[in-house]
Amino acid sequence: MTPHLAGLWLGFGLCAALVGLAGPALSRNGEIISARTNLSGGWIGLILVASITSLPELSTGISAVSLADAPDTAVGDVFGSCIFNLAILIVLDFMLREESVYRRVRQGHILSSAFGILLIGFAGLTLALHGEGLAVSLFGIGGSTPIIFLLYGLGARAIFIYEQQDQALHPPMAREAGIPLAEALRAYAGAAALVVAAGSALPFVAVALAGAMGWQQTFVGTLLVAAVTSLPELVVSIVAARIGAVDLAMANILGSNMFNMLVLGIDDLFYRHGPILDHASPIHVVSAMSCVVMSGLLIAGLLYRPQNRLFRTVGWISFGLFAMYLLNAYVLFLYGAR
Repeated sequence: MTPHLAGLWLGFGLCAALVGLAGPALSRNGEIISARTNLSGGWIGLILVASITSLPELSTGISAVSLADAPDTAVGDVFGSCIFNLAILIVLDFMLREESVYRRVRQGHILSSAFGILLIGFAGLTLALHGEGLAVSLFGIGGSTPIIFLLYGLGARAIFIYEQQDQALHPPMAREAGIPLAEALRAYAGAAALVVAAGSALPFVAVALAGAMGWQQTFVGTLLVAAVTSLPELVVSIVAARIGAVDLAMANILGSNMFNMLVLGIDDLFYRHGPILDHASPIHVVSAMSCVVMSGLLIAGLLYRPQNRLFRTVGWISFGLFAMYLLNAYVLFLYGAR
């Protein structure tokens, strides 16, 4: 390995470490903010925690399209992060030995799962239409971007109303009674700044690494960059599960997937060479459809609430999620890494 290549991998690892360090602070302070503001853990996880843990995707995407001129990296990061987020459920299911994660969380997460499918499916359909030259553009941005913003707003409002109605049955619990709201917000802001710093540098490292390794940006963005930018979701979810806030972990995962589609629209606004999906590889449709299938498996798990585990590890829902993750990675390696 040449010194240049070793330096690139070192930079990539440093970005991953910085992003991962912010995770525990986001999880702990998210629970405190939930209790202090009298909002449900599901709503805090869906909006506040999810928007912060998705900051790497946002900063990476804006940096990729406006500075590094790497739209494929930005689009691959968005869809790849959604897949990685859903794969985090496998880890949570393995961690919770007493019962399946799909039995532990509230069925109300089906609503956010459905809006995630709506947003991801619509983005995937739009990408396919762009590939066939059938999509509409308006003032240099994709015609789908305003619709994505609208769908996200409608979803957030619908989930907020649902959480308000459900809050009486599942009131927020203060797990860190001695920490005031102002201190929690300051810690939250510090963790967010760390995430933004690492996310802004990541596209440059990823593009250089792709060139040095002879890989396409599609492969690097969807698998490598997405894995790093999803580290906050992974760390937050693990920490939340350990402190008993499993609903916060689930809401964070599903909220991040919704927010990732919002990031796709924001990336389109910052891209200066026309609609971003016009310059993205059609192979990303595979990732979008993989997300839809994985989200469908999650909804099945939330409704069926299986208890049995395969080989005393995870349930069949998690096994299906793992199979889809591997299939998507294999297809991208075959067609996106060359």
